[in-house]
Amino acid sequence: MTNPLETPALTAAAAEATAAAEAAAEGLTTPPLNALLLPLPDAARGASAVAVAAVRGDEHIIVCRGAAEEDTRFETGSLTKTFTALLLAELAARGEVRYDDPLDRYLPAGARRVPGPPVTLLHLATHTAGLPRLPPGLLARSARTGWFRNPYAAFTTDDLLAALPRTRLHHRPGTHVRYSNYGVGLLGLALARAAGGEPDDYPALLGERVLEPLGLTDTDCDPTRPQVVGHWHGRPRPPWLVPGLPGAGALRSSARDLLRCLTALLAPEAAAPPSLRVALTEVQRPRLALRRSGRRLCLVWNLRVRPGGPLLHHSGGTRGCTAFAGFLPGSRTGLVALADTAPAPTGAFVQAAYGTLCGLGST
Repeated sequence: MTNPLETPALTAAAAEATAAAEAAAEGLTTPPLNALLLPLPDAARGASAVAVAAVRGDEHIIVCRGAAEEDTRFETGSLTKTFTALLLAELAARGEVRYDDPLDRYLPAGARRVPGPPVTLLHLATHTAGLPRLPPGLLARSARTGWFRNPYAAFTTDDLLAALPRTRLHHRPGTHVRYSNYGVGLLGLALARAAGGEPDDYPALLGERVLEPLGLTDTDCDPTRPQVVGHWHGRPRPPWLVPGLPGAGALRSSARDLLRCLTALLAPEAAAPPSLRVALTEVQRPRLALRRSGRRLCLVWNLRVRPGGPLLHHSGGTRGCTAFAGFLPGSRTGLVALADTAPAPTGAFVQAAYGTLCGLGST
């Protein structure tokens, strides 16, 4: 589950798409979406299945390469976090939670809290809680059970709750940004409890409140449904398992479904029920600014201020797949990119996707 706070640089594929968009803009013509998307799959080196999709105004297109089709399911890794943010905003719109509610309020009876100042749901959704990237005990457990294959597979909800009293905050909540899978995993647990369920009910709650209303039939946290076989250094990987932190990285989805979600984010007024309509708007609202870079954080989504308006983006990776999604509300443009190979050290595919989105937005 990758860190999306690093802004990608342009790769050759992304630069080609951006150049085409700029040339078209100078010539007062708009290149077709497929011309801008076609170079992108080449950036997913070693992938045997790639699916990219885009929306620009009323135009929609899905381009598939290799074994992928528009409904092929890929592991999305940390892109799951954007759905957890949407679930938080949906519960807040119903009045079931408040953003400044303390995490402790939604822990199971008898669970011990994180020592130190209170951590709120908003802290968790903006990576400002001060929590470490991973919960205490996960590294030791995964070292025994397969860090290079399925590092989260043996870490359960009980392990997550047992980690709370052993956690040491890196800073006072609300003062610094520190990306944390641990934090958003806890947010998923808290939302399940806030809705009256058990700590393990996050997948079912997400389906009921977000996935089903948006019509995302290919999307869920179920590792047993058909999906691509992921690859790491050219070797096939088993399905990604995240039993204790599903809200941080367990979601599977398709290019078709993720494009449908981006379309809803670009036109929240068309969504139903009303609580989801509010949530689609709320996740896009900036919550804080990063001092040095000028970047901003919404609920999980990263926001870049650009001449044509804000660009929101997030990426994700597992041991076998890479995922990217981003959109520009001002130009009603969005892009999804999925590949059946783990993120490269250079982040080439995510960088290319980011650059291609910028190119789409400039047209």
